[in-house]
Amino acid sequence: MNPAGMLCESERPRHRPFLIGVSGGTASGKSTVCAKIMELLGQNKVDHHHRKVTIVSQDSFYRILTPEQKAKALKGQYNFDHPDAFDTEFMCQTLKDIVEGKVVEVPTYDFVTHSRLPEKIRVYPADVVLFEGILVFYTQEVRDMFHMKLFVDTDSDVRLSRRVLRDMRRGRDLEQILSQYTTFVKPAFEEFCLPTKKYADVIIPRGVDNMVAINLIVQHIQDILNGDICKWQRGSVNGHAHGRSLKRGVAEHSEKSSGGGNLPAKRPLLEPSTRPH
Repeated sequence: MNPAGMLCESERPRHRPFLIGVSGGTASGKSTVCAKIMELLGQNKVDHHHRKVTIVSQDSFYRILTPEQKAKALKGQYNFDHPDAFDTEFMCQTLKDIVEGKVVEVPTYDFVTHSRLPEKIRVYPADVVLFEGILVFYTQEVRDMFHMKLFVDTDSDVRLSRRVLRDMRRGRDLEQILSQYTTFVKPAFEEFCLPTKKYADVIIPRGVDNMVAINLIVQHIQDILNGDICKWQRGSVNGHAHGRSLKRGVAEHSEKSSGGGNLPAKRPLLEPSTRPH
């Protein structure tokens, strides 16, 4: 008999899931982009057990803090945006298990108390997995698992305003939020997150406000769900072929939008990673 909650082999997908990494700075809209993708695919209305597309957050893999570290965190003096803040080994092993089609349990992190909650999130096998977080492209072992890499590129002032509102809802005072941002968040973004933008296959300016980009990605995922999985398994390595096909689709869409082949095409809203940064 299988352990409780485990799927029989006959119930699991017979293929490896298509793994999409979604990165970007703090409050850039990564989780909102993922949620919009789920909504447009109709997956947010499907029971977790039967979803073809699922989301996993890097935030679930924050390390368990020592009492001293937690005391600093409560004062806004702990750097949650540094790579060392994450349990990368645990995160990497969990992703490997997901790719192998296993049922996994990921922790639930409480940002008010800066601790892991007893409740865990059960992630069932899916055809497409969206893994989002500020540093999902930072570690090569993790980065190389993705078949497609998206970077949500949002203006720094917009991100700051969103973060202020979000953290105030979590009960923090404005002075502490701004101090933490200038001391830890902004420097860490520039040192650790922003340089990983070069690894992205597709860059999404303005996040979820860029519905042209979102719709193109949704169509791409829909193609995978409709049976192109065997094609990408045979024809791509680490998703590079898929990245090229999506960029080509964006270029074609841009040409059509320009009104004819003789006119200069509009600059696509979905920027390929080959563009100098």
